[in-house]
Amino acid sequence: MAQEHQHDKPVASQAATTPPAREVTGEEVVYAEVGGKPVRGFLAKPKAAQGPLPGVIVIQEWWGLNDNIRQMAKRLAGEGYAALAVDLYGGQVASDPGQAQKLMQATMQNRAAGEENLRQAYAWLETKQKAPKIGVIGWCFGGGWSLATALMLPDKVDATVIYYGHLETDKAKLAPLAMPVLAFFGGKDKSMPVATVREFENAMKELGKPVEVHVYDDADHAFANPSGGNYNEAAARDSWERTRAFLARHLKS
Repeated sequence: MAQEHQHDKPVASQAATTPPAREVTGEEVVYAEVGGKPVRGFLAKPKAAQGPLPGVIVIQEWWGLNDNIRQMAKRLAGEGYAALAVDLYGGQVASDPGQAQKLMQATMQNRAAGEENLRQAYAWLETKQKAPKIGVIGWCFGGGWSLATALMLPDKVDATVIYYGHLETDKAKLAPLAMPVLAFFGGKDKSMPVATVREFENAMKELGKPVEVHVYDDADHAFANPSGGNYNEAAARDSWERTRAFLARHLKS
């Protein structure tokens, strides 16, 4: 992942300002307490929403909970969800690859805290927002955590979306998953080779799990990030439309 981002910076392009499909509200919320410290995230919801909404846990890239992730939460809210963008970096946000790598490594070295963070995010959407169904989505570093959240809560999460994140290929570990999974990868992504992606896909299919995997041959790692150097408009647009349809099918029905 560090190699894929070595010349990258989270500088927003025009695509990063794509507005939500409808007017939304956004606010900082405390959704968890980990290690005795409050954890703050960003909650976005449709402005005119009445009653409980399906929830989506939105997991940051390796840059942290920055404006790009807040905007993605708003876009998800515009589709009719209570979108909670979580923070796995304790309020810190990286502006260069070196800083991002240090923050990511620190989080992975205390994985138990990250897992507790995400468990409480699910519980907060379930109890505080009364979400009838809850999905999870993440990009890059967050893509791996999206699958990890599904594996932690295999009979609770209702839909999982993975954008070019670390994959589990052990069928014994994947066996408990009870939700549909949608995953996107770039054919040029060296951090997650296509061979590994296909191994994951085949393992899920052999287990009889509902899985949908898309590999964009001309796209690289972080192709859907409009505030990064690898942004691929065609792949980003197609994957977003597929994500919209997938979440609506499994969280709104």
